Amino acid sequence: MKNIEFKMVDISNKEETERIAEATGVVKMSEQTIKSIIENKIPKGDVLSTAQLAGITTAKKAYELIPLCHPLRITSIELEITPDPDNKCIKIKSRVKANERTGVEMEALSAVIGAALTIYDMCKAIDKRMIIDDVHLLFKKGGKSGEFKW
Repeated sequence: MKNIEFKMVDISNKEETERIAEATGVVKMSEQTIKSIIENKIPKGDVLSTAQLAGITTAKKAYELIPLCHPLRITSIELEITPDPDNKCIKIKSRVKANERTGVEMEALSAVIGAALTIYDMCKAIDKRMIIDDVHLLFKKGGKSGEFKW
């Protein structure tokens, strides 16, 4: 049997630069669920505010959730959570910044996932068919690999 090794990448020789990452995702749901969220009629409370706070918290804890992720000194986390009743979904977009030796992509993606899971948790009693979808990195800047745009 092959011995499997895990290691965190050594970033000690990398230069600190401004790192920015943006991610996005959607939570698809029934027409009644999106209506109940917009009208703030979900029994657990204010879904949009709770999801925003959850997303920020999840970004800050990405290194605790993802085994080989570095702890970072995040300088900014922005999270936009936008109901889209016409398409029966909630759109989530995050933007994370840090002056670090490694990127903040995992933090930006974690923010979206944390917000999406919170929306699901708060609404699952009335809609078990919600779908968390299309979570992906939109943009990253900083470091040796340079800039990326979806």
